Amino acid sequence: MQPPAGTGLKLLLWIFSHISISQAAFPSSQKCDEALVTPLPHNAFTSSSVFTGGYAPGYAKLNKRGGAGGWSPLDSDHYQWLQVDLGSRKQVTAVATQGRYSSSDWTTRYRLLYSDTGRNWKPYHQDGNIWAFTGNSNTESVVRHDLQNTIVARYLRIIPLDWSEEGRIGLRFEIYGCPYWADVINFDGQGVISYRFKMKKMKILKDVIALKFKTSESEGVILHGEGQQGDYITLELRRGRLLIQINLGSNQYGSILGHTSVTSGSLLDDHHWHSVVIERYRRNVNFTLDQHTQHFRTNGEFDHLDLDYELSFGGMPYSGKPISGARRNFKGCMESINYNGENITDLARRKKLDTSSFRNLTFSCVDTHTFPVFFNGTSFLQLPGRRDHNMVSIGFQFRTWNPSGLLLFSSLADGMLELALNDGKVTAHINVTQQKNMRVDLASGSGLNDGEWHDVRFLAKENFAMLTIDGDEASAVRTNSPVQITTGSTYHFGGYFLRTRASPSQRSFQGCMQLIQVDDQLADLTAVEQGRSGAFENVSLDMCAIIDRCMPNHCEHGGRCSQTWDGFTCMCNGTGYSGATCHTSVYEQSCEAYKHLGRSSDAYWIDPDGSGPLGPFKVICNMTEDKVWTTVVNNLPAQTAVTGSSRERRTVLQLNYSASMEQVTAITNSAEHCEQHIAYACRMSRLLNTPDGTPYTWWVGRGNEKHFYWGGSAPGIQKCLCGIERNCTDSKYYCNCDADQKQWREDSGLLVYKDHLPVSQVAIGDTNRPGSEAKLTVGPLRCHGDRSYWNAASFNTPSSYLHFSTFQGETSADISFYFKTSAPYGVFLENLGNTDFIRLELKSSTVVSFSFDVGNGPVELNVHSTSPVNDDQWHRVSAERNTKEAILTLDQKFKEIRPAPTQGHTRLELYSQLYVGAAGGQRGFLGCIRSLKMNGVTLDLEERAKVTPGVKPGCSGHCTSFGVYCRNGGKCVEKYNGYSCDCTSTPYDGPSCTKDVGGFFEAGTLVRYNLAPDGVAAASGLDDKRITHSVSTDMNLTRADLTFSFSTSTSPSVLVYVSSKTQDYMAVVLRLNGTLQLRYNLGGLREPFTIDIDQRNLANGQPHTFNISRVERDIEIQLDHYPPVSYTLPEASDIQFNLIKSLFLGKVFETGHIDPVIIEKYNTPGFVGCLSRVRFNGIAPLKAALRSRGSAPVTHQGKLVESNCGASPLTIPPMSAATDPWHLDAGADFPFNEERVIPDGVNRNSAIIGGIIAVVIFTILCTLVFLIRYMFRHKGTYHTNEAKGGESSESADAAIIGTDTNFTETIDESKKEWFI
Repeated sequence: MQPPAGTGLKLLLWIFSHISISQAAFPSSQKCDEALVTPLPHNAFTSSSVFTGGYAPGYAKLNKRGGAGGWSPLDSDHYQWLQVDLGSRKQVTAVATQGRYSSSDWTTRYRLLYSDTGRNWKPYHQDGNIWAFTGNSNTESVVRHDLQNTIVARYLRIIPLDWSEEGRIGLRFEIYGCPYWADVINFDGQGVISYRFKMKKMKILKDVIALKFKTSESEGVILHGEGQQGDYITLELRRGRLLIQINLGSNQYGSILGHTSVTSGSLLDDHHWHSVVIERYRRNVNFTLDQHTQHFRTNGEFDHLDLDYELSFGGMPYSGKPISGARRNFKGCMESINYNGENITDLARRKKLDTSSFRNLTFSCVDTHTFPVFFNGTSFLQLPGRRDHNMVSIGFQFRTWNPSGLLLFSSLADGMLELALNDGKVTAHINVTQQKNMRVDLASGSGLNDGEWHDVRFLAKENFAMLTIDGDEASAVRTNSPVQITTGSTYHFGGYFLRTRASPSQRSFQGCMQLIQVDDQLADLTAVEQGRSGAFENVSLDMCAIIDRCMPNHCEHGGRCSQTWDGFTCMCNGTGYSGATCHTSVYEQSCEAYKHLGRSSDAYWIDPDGSGPLGPFKVICNMTEDKVWTTVVNNLPAQTAVTGSSRERRTVLQLNYSASMEQVTAITNSAEHCEQHIAYACRMSRLLNTPDGTPYTWWVGRGNEKHFYWGGSAPGIQKCLCGIERNCTDSKYYCNCDADQKQWREDSGLLVYKDHLPVSQVAIGDTNRPGSEAKLTVGPLRCHGDRSYWNAASFNTPSSYLHFSTFQGETSADISFYFKTSAPYGVFLENLGNTDFIRLELKSSTVVSFSFDVGNGPVELNVHSTSPVNDDQWHRVSAERNTKEAILTLDQKFKEIRPAPTQGHTRLELYSQLYVGAAGGQRGFLGCIRSLKMNGVTLDLEERAKVTPGVKPGCSGHCTSFGVYCRNGGKCVEKYNGYSCDCTSTPYDGPSCTKDVGGFFEAGTLVRYNLAPDGVAAASGLDDKRITHSVSTDMNLTRADLTFSFSTSTSPSVLVYVSSKTQDYMAVVLRLNGTLQLRYNLGGLREPFTIDIDQRNLANGQPHTFNISRVERDIEIQLDHYPPVSYTLPEASDIQFNLIKSLFLGKVFETGHIDPVIIEKYNTPGFVGCLSRVRFNGIAPLKAALRSRGSAPVTHQGKLVESNCGASPLTIPPMSAATDPWHLDAGADFPFNEERVIPDGVNRNSAIIGGIIAVVIFTILCTLVFLIRYMFRHKGTYHTNEAKGGESSESADAAIIGTDTNFTETIDESKKEWFI
């Protein structure tokens, strides 16, 4: 079904309907509020019983004191009723009641039944229920109820439900309304009324058809018209539902593309009047049944309904086309038939229409009475039968929504008989107790709990039983089991509550029965009602009070409705919505919302309008450092080739997106910025030609508007980007392609005017000349920002508020918003009606309240937070009310649910303006409210706040709530419409500072970060603010914090080395066996203080994380996921790290004193592998080396490749104390996995060659080691000239890397092992 027609269309259709139905059956110039009971004679009143003569029903007139002052029955119970005959059909608009004069007798609650004939009563319905009216609380006060749905009836019956506790049932009443008259035609199932057009062929642009009907048949054609071109309109009953079918035609002749079918209502075969109005203007249709309107748009492309000759009422014309099939004609009554201003019933009465097909045309309604019986689950109907007979013959019709229930039970002379409904099937069970194997079980039918009438026939006699459903003899179930039956004397229908030896499997039934036959005789239920035959309990006679709770369907967004007699259930699977009525979206409104839940970049389902009509759809969310980008892709391949197009016959490329145009529009409307890249590659194919001429190519955007500007330009400027920047290939033109050159050129750029986006079509018009080619690329739509998510207002005084138009949430309402406050109370919002209202309020520092009244009395839901919510942080509130329940949720974890009452009002009727931030006589709210959505619509708080005193647009302080999402030491930075995370001082990147920054080190690669004050000073004046170089101004450190992650397959090596201008240093190295060692020298000791951190081989290609924290003498170390271990420096050791100088990663290349052990054992060839997450005392040296672009006091030598290294430590199961390396005894053996995985592409031959090369390299290394040892022996300390040694060292390392394949393999191996 298409979206509803616009407001203008509805108004136009309303005008049509009021013009065409101007011949109303009652005068519209007068108010329909006459007293209808007062003028009636005494004999117009009847009742179930009378207490005494002075209490007769004729004395039950409002404000009259005759007789005993009103009516009272003989017994005050639920079987009493008071009935009035209005003399003719009247339109009834109100009812009023009063207690019996000067007594203690009154009625506190009652039901109203109505009928045209005094039989087949129908209860008054309101809000989807059989309505119970509130009565009186004393004898004199008058309580009047205006009917929400006016009724037309001759007979009215009042059923008292509750009455005075001090007395008995007492009643005086009045009925208000006005006369009603209408032409009625009785259709016998054979005759058809033909309305002939003035012309043979009619081309109809608009139609208004109105009529009323009543029938006891579930099938029948009410009206039909068709044309030779395939157009048709049909209104018919199918299975008790009203079906309209319209076909205005389509471009493909004979196809079904124009066929449109819509169903409305149910249970329409109840032999009560139902009103239908069909209003059509072009392809827009309003289809109204009993005041419930459906708006839809017909399929196909045409607007006119082309009909030939006639429109028939009551059935198909005899000369009908094959479309007629085997459809049955309508059997029942119709009145007030109007077609485009013509009164069809009046024309038929005056014999102006063809009625020749009728055998006997009558203008009164012939009622076929079936005397239904209603069972409410506590009822039974007992009927007599022939006793001691050898045959059982039972027949009846039933209808119900329940899958199970007792239909019939009878105690046989020697056993029992049971007919029951089990899981939608009728089962028959006979059990004869005195004889062996005398048991019969039959089952027939399926899905019989569909609310329709179903016919049951059961016959059992000697050695034979048969069960027939709906008269289908072919599928009747039979058995020839040996059975001897002797009947009892009674049959219980709909319930059996006696405690007898033989009992049924089920006790009760909820539903209706009619046409009950016992022993092949139709039961006389009138005699039962009068007490002359049988018995009953809690049964409503001559009435079927069935209600279809799924019509209209309260399940929203495509939810599937299922029901029982008492209620309905919505199945929301696969809809993207949840709740009792599938009202609430399970997805967030935007990528921005996902980011603030701590989510990372990925594809997500979003629902921009929440509970609104737009369904959820999938987008790509890219969470960058400062923006959140939403991407919607299209199906146009990049570089789509176009040939053969001209100005006269352009090639039109259609773009389809991963979301509908309405869904994409919802994104662009709320976004701060949108863009779409478009590129036109050309060779001898002109694009826009000249700014003043008609362009060869254009594109179509939102709203199907053509646009003549290209990417990089703006609306109204018929240029390309090069024309704006004045750098086109040919300066005479404003696009590169307009130069019409034989070389490939391109015009590309961003379209950024979001009200025109997305691009839906591109029409290309210059590729038909020889050698002319073009290739088009249209990128995805990209938007960032969500104005509705950050739309906020600050309320600065208790009396300040914002006002909006009345909230429309009659049967379903949801409200959601964020708030932030330091006040302990305040009203968030309020909307009032006459008595109805809705309010959300902060009751205390820990309680949020949701209260409302829909006419059943105030309801209040409270949720209690475990901590105060007036903490000046953002909290989320969502509230929902529907016909099933009310829900209040706080911060998505505190919730209260309140079921709606099974009986009562369901419509929330509000009239005042909606007040946000305060309410009349209530405590105003102080603080911020953000992203206020009501039924999927975001209220523009900021725009209204701009013109409202005491309220300011926007709200600061987002970091108080969202700062927690800035991880790993990232700082939260306030923004007007949100926040961002500053990751400058962390070794991480990303929107939440969670993306590792690391690098691959080849042999000889090192990073040097200058920690000396001159380096800080040199960096302090730089403009690059992404990297922080702040270190303590006190260069004598008494505390140090170092964190890093690494992975490598080679050892030994230097991981981190911190030098000083003295002999102090700190080093973390991998020893030859792959174990980790910390070396500390702060002075005062002859040898450095060393800690062997672990006995495992950590050079295993797996990622490991290392943390060290020193405060004076206390050192705490943590490796991977193992618990921290504490150490203490010796008392002789100094506690200050004096004159800190530089930090090295991967290798040491320093002047001054260097630990000789580092140089001899670990520094050559250097670290080969990956380092990441490196942080020392608030400095991220590796990140600075990768990102500084020369602005930071950091340098590096060798090849450094950025990568996140997969630095997260592996998840290793906890070890027992016996094997935990932190608790191992000395000398324990460790199993090492030295296995090497040969990367893809390295075959056996290359491995052999690599081995030979390795031998050569080993020889060279031995020579280098010998030379180094020789130099140390003669000089004692390691001195170097950086200018000279740097060059030779770098070249030596490069030579090693270039000749030894093992180094390359190790890096590749590390990469591969992690990413696997």
